[in-house]
Amino acid sequence: MKPTTTSTALALLKWYDHHARGLPWRAPPGAPRADPYWVWLSEIMLQQTTVAAVIPHFERYTALYPTVEALAAAPLDEVLRLWAGLGYYARARNLHACARRVVADHGGRFPEDEAELLKLPGIGAYTAAAIACIAFGRQATVVDGNVERVMARLFRVAKPLPQAKTVLRNLALGLVSLERPGDYAQAIMDLGATVCTPRRPRCEICPWQTPCQAFAHGDVADYPVKLLKPERPTRRGLAFWLEAENHVWLRRREPSGLLGGMVEVPSSVWSTDYDYKIALSQAPIKARWQRQNGHIVHIFTHFRLELDVVKASLPKRSALPEGFWHPLDQITAAGLPTALRKVAELLIKQA
Repeated sequence: MKPTTTSTALALLKWYDHHARGLPWRAPPGAPRADPYWVWLSEIMLQQTTVAAVIPHFERYTALYPTVEALAAAPLDEVLRLWAGLGYYARARNLHACARRVVADHGGRFPEDEAELLKLPGIGAYTAAAIACIAFGRQATVVDGNVERVMARLFRVAKPLPQAKTVLRNLALGLVSLERPGDYAQAIMDLGATVCTPRRPRCEICPWQTPCQAFAHGDVADYPVKLLKPERPTRRGLAFWLEAENHVWLRRREPSGLLGGMVEVPSSVWSTDYDYKIALSQAPIKARWQRQNGHIVHIFTHFRLELDVVKASLPKRSALPEGFWHPLDQITAAGLPTALRKVAELLIKQA
């Protein structure tokens, strides 16, 4: 049996009515639509991040900023600090910019139209479609990695990712439900997240078992077909931990680029041809830098980072270029991104 629009969509909605995940930003199946602010906030947070990681961050943000107006009025530094742990800090800067634009240009109301949503900072095709259908009940095709995987198996698409993205999107478009489009979008995402999982899919309880072509051929695990990823390169660098009078010297990264605008423990250039002596020459000031035991490892999407750490102490705090002194006993409140928070954790552990 091949998938058909009406029967396949209705089977999924029936399944969703009984198995929908209870998430803090969602309205229950069949209930009035969720707050557009909550939908937008959760969708931005969920990009490249797990639901489990997002839930506590979402709850903290909505407690501090219950409305888009409150988020727009918040200091950017505070927004970035609260974002720590979610990664991809450009999303946090765009989040703040988008909130300000919604308040300034739209009176605090999110546009209902995908084309208008796409004009806002940080909102791409997927997020615009998700907001349009989940928050406003518009007909829109929501396609993320979960949906791509479901489509690849349902239709047994032999073309590998990422080349197959257009094919998979068109297949998803053909199955969009005219009934309850917001619930349908969340249902298909739940199906991919809880049943049609990357490993060990639970085909025995899948509402789309009958029309699934890969299940019929017994090769579900072979889809989606993927090209081999190139090996993730390793970059190395040297972190400089400078103390004085129970304070540590921190600085802010450039606004653009990786971890843009974030507070950091100063470090050398992160390079694939790292040399300790060359890295040490990039120290922010001349001091008696002492190499510490251990090193930091952090995995970014496109590379692996390894940081050696050196430490120096000054008798008293003095003005230094491009940085500021932060109390050591408040280091957890400094808003360091995860990679550089590991430096602080290493030094505090060794203290």
